Amino acid sequence: MDYTLIRSSRRTLAVQVTADGQVIVRAPKRIAAAEIEKFVSDHEAWIRKAKGRALDIAKNSRVITEEERRAGIAEARVRIPERVAYFASRMGVTYGMITIREQKTRWGSCSSRGNLNFNWKLVLMPPEILDYVVVHELAHRKEMNHSAAFWAVVEKELPDYKERRKILKETVLT
Repeated sequence: MDYTLIRSSRRTLAVQVTADGQVIVRAPKRIAAAEIEKFVSDHEAWIRKAKGRALDIAKNSRVITEEERRAGIAEARVRIPERVAYFASRMGVTYGMITIREQKTRWGSCSSRGNLNFNWKLVLMPPEILDYVVVHELAHRKEMNHSAAFWAVVEKELPDYKERRKILKETVLT
């Protein structure tokens, strides 16, 4: 199987399939080539499935025009803070600044200082998915990890969070 190998000071092996179906393997600098080959071989079924999904999505995706992008960002700057304020009040949490970005690999994040970042493309998703990301990030204000306690906070607010999370995981940022 063809892949691009990137060695760095990381400690673990990882494999990534890009939106265009390219396979990238990230490896520690001092790991043996044979171990990398075994890792790729052990994960071949997952890699093939991920490549197939990526290529299917690429075929069915559309390009967002600059005008649509600007309108989406403007909408996100209004809708996302509204949803954050609504859920923060319900969940009894506070937060810092809200930043709207265009990340390639993240829908949202929460800093240790309580600042929230959201991908503007959330406004292109169904409202229940946007709400899931908002609740997920606000749950980090109570649990700064993905422990059972964290998921209990999310589930208390959104009992169907697992279905929402599944939909989000199947969505690729382009």
